[in-house]
Amino acid sequence: QVQLVESGGGLVQAGGSLRLSCIFRGSAFGAYTMGWFRQAPGKEREFVATVTYGGKTTEYGDSVKGRFTISRDNARNAVSLQMNSLKPEDTAVYYCAARTGGPLTSSGSYAYWGQGTQVTVSS
Repeated sequence: QVQLVESGGGLVQAGGSLRLSCIFRGSAFGAYTMGWFRQAPGKEREFVATVTYGGKTTEYGDSVKGRFTISRDNARNAVSLQMNSLKPEDTAVYYCAARTGGPLTSSGSYAYWGQGTQVTVSS
């Protein structure tokens, strides 16, 4: 019913920037709070950012606050993650997700997930 497709990952030097994009394929995109999560090898999935369906409220994980910015374009069924001042510890697979209920920072609150896009930050 709902499909999410991420793009924009790649290799970047520390201090550089990347912009991730997620396209929502399905109905009622404007009714979903959207989020980004990431997972590094051997680690738990970590909350990165979320934006409510109206685009007015955002939340960020402590490790990315001030460096990453989430935004959405409801007319294009898209959500983006601008990542600046990247650090090697940001290296992970990044996932786009659509929330269906529950705490905003909990992965269990998001019912639909993209396939993930790899971000690698070198020293």
